[in-house]
Parts: sequence; C-alpha cells; structure tokens
Amino acid sequence: MKISVAPRKSIVLAAILAWVGLPCSASVALSAGVAVDLAAAGDTVKMVDARIVGDLRRTRFVADLSESVEIDIFTLADPYRVVLDLPEIGFVLPEDVGKAGRGMVSAFRYGKISSGKSRIVLDVSGPVRVDKSYVLSSAVGQPARLVVDVVPTTRNEFLVASREYRDAEGAEASVKRNRGLVPRSNDKRERFLIVIDPGHGGIDSGATGSTGAVEKNITLEFAQLLGEKLEGTGLYDVQYTRQDDSFVALGARVAKARSYEAQLFVSIHANSFSSRKVRGTMIYTVSDEASDKIAAEIAASENQSDILAGLDIDEVDSTEVMDILIDLTRRETRNFGIVFANNLVKELSSTTKMFKIPHKQAGFKVLEAPDVPSAMVELGYLSNSSDEKLLLSPEWRDKAAKSIVRAIAGYFKEKRTQKAER
Repeated sequence: MKISVAPRKSIVLAAILAWVGLPCSASVALSAGVAVDLAAAGDTVKMVDARIVGDLRRTRFVADLSESVEIDIFTLADPYRVVLDLPEIGFVLPEDVGKAGRGMVSAFRYGKISSGKSRIVLDVSGPVRVDKSYVLSSAVGQPARLVVDVVPTTRNEFLVASREYRDAEGAEASVKRNRGLVPRSNDKRERFLIVIDPGHGGIDSGATGSTGAVEKNITLEFAQLLGEKLEGTGLYDVQYTRQDDSFVALGARVAKARSYEAQLFVSIHANSFSSRKVRGTMIYTVSDEASDKIAAEIAASENQSDILAGLDIDEVDSTEVMDILIDLTRRETRNFGIVFANNLVKELSSTTKMFKIPHKQAGFKVLEAPDVPSAMVELGYLSNSSDEKLLLSPEWRDKAAKSIVRAIAGYFKEKRTQKAER
C-alpha cells in the first residue's frame, strides 16, 4: 500500500485540536524547553517537533512543520515498519525525540535519505494498517501538522500491502547487489584508485557518544581528512561513497566501489558496544563466518543500516554467487583484504590503542565486493569515554589518518611483491 497525501485545508475543530495536541502560540515549544520561531526558520521547511499518542487500539504519529508538504506512506515487513517519505526538510527536533514510543509505535527515526528527499521510519510492534493520514495547513499562528494514524491488522493484510509497494516501485531490483564480474580497465592507471566509505549518514546516524558525538559526522570528517592526505601523496585518486550527510544503502556503497573499479575499499566507522569497557581501534575484513561473538554482534549491528533507513531488503539467492570464476576471484580478493588489514594493524598500533585482538572477521555486507579488496576500520568506540575523547581530537585524527596512509602504501607494495613472485 502506497498512499500519497496532499496538504488539507486547516481544520479548527476543538476535538481534532485536542487529539492532535496543538500548541497555543506562534512559536512551537519543544519538549527540550526550546522555542522555535517558525517565521524565522528560513526558506527550508522545518520539522520542529514530533510525538506519539494513543494506545494499542489506535496510535497516532504527529509532527509539527513550518509549512505543509506532500508525503508518501508505505509499509515494510520483517521487521514491521511504516515509512513516510517527504521532500528534503530540516529537522530541528529535541535530542531524545523518537527514542521512546507509545501504543503500537515503539520508536521512530528521521533524516535525509537521498538528494531532495527525507524520510521518517516508524518501528511498529506488529502488523498495522494506515487508517488515516493527512497534513493540516498552518493557520492562525499555528504550525502545519502531519498526522498518521495506524490500527492493528493481520500479518497477511500487512504483507499484501507491503508487496504492492515493492512491486510498484521495483524495490527488489534497486536493493539487490550485482555480483557479476566485469572486465577491469585500471591496470594502466598512473595512480591507485581508492574508495573511502564514511559509515552511516542521513537518516542512519550510527552510534552516539555520551557527550553527543554522532558516528555519521565523525566518519565523514575523518574520511575527508584521510582522502586529503592520500591525494597529497600524489600516488592515489580518491572517491567517496558519500560526501555529505546523505544515506547510502550498503549495496549501493559496494556498487560504487565496483563502478569506480576501485583497487581498495576502506570503510570508516566508530561504533558502540553494550559494554562500556570495550575500547580501541579494530580492523574487520569479510568472512562467511564470524571470528568470535564480538565480531558477529558488530556485523549484525552494521548490517542493520538499510533496515533502519526503511529499505526493503531481500536476501540474494546463494545460487547467484556459486560461479567458479566469481568464487576464485572472491577468495583472492579476501586474501588481499587480509593483507591490507595486517598492514593497518601494524601502522595503527604505533599511533593508538588497539583492541586486544585487533583484526576480526565477519559477514559485513559493505565489504562484500567480490573483486575489490576491502577492510573496515573501527576507529574506536563511542560507548567508551576514553575512545570518544580521542575520536573528537584533531591531533589524534591526524595521527591516525597518517597511519592509514602508511598502511595503504605498505599494502600496495606487498601486493606488487606477491604478484611478482607468482
């Protein structure tokens, strides 16, 4: 089920106002105690507050906007989600908005999903049906208001609605990764081409530290610093999977690396862990089986990125990847990824505290390119106060970036040596 919702004329009935919870001043009072003057909010449409009301029989999502917008609504299963797509807007919301739910909505997330497009994802506790959805235009000093009501339904009806959306939008084709091999033309390049992947972005914020540091910002800033240092050597050309606060699906990150015919893929992260004692830089490479429980948990967390952003993810049939040529290429690619990881451990060990077992393996989707050697650098853990302090330090970032540059140089030197010995 996909619903296009156009703005509706202002409704001033007291019953509706009471249900929605309309404020009584020209400014919108946020739950954090900050007032936002909508008249001075600028040209971009702003969302200044959002909340969940209702119970298990009917749950309502309400958002205050500086102007009316058009929205599209659809549902996704496993896990159950209701997704609201809007034109690109600015989110000026209290910090904790969306973390606690009510009724059938357990939580919600929001952010930029692509150029010109924003998204809100409602996590729901079971199968639901969108019973009502509309936008109230601003009037009499009141903000515009987006309202979505959900009610319980059966799983079968929910799945039918989700399939209708997927079929209409061709979502299956858009999220499946092309795993075929294509001839590479980069053998005669004067410089090595490296793709740097700043983890998370847009609606997917990643981990958050105790001081409010956000993973998607840390990874982007570090990736840009690393790219500048690599290009400064004159030995490398650099591309990025994202260069701003945009969401990029995991499969799209892999596809970008392959389309650029990258010779190395470096994914940058700064994760969190359930134990605040876990700290240190850690390097991950891809493997069909996780090396231990921590690696499995981190991979599972990172692989949730597409689900958090409200994408419909179908598992790729394993028969697609059983071609002998692809299998041999993948093996060689993974071996080179391990060579790179060993160089990263060696160089970063002289710069920063490493995790006690600094190189681990697991099934990270973002590292799955069969023909691009890849590694993930977990710079540190925002759940640990000592690591968070380092991640926010310009001096530490500079030293860590230089160490990765040395590791990349060592990797290509070792790779040339191995090929020469064959």
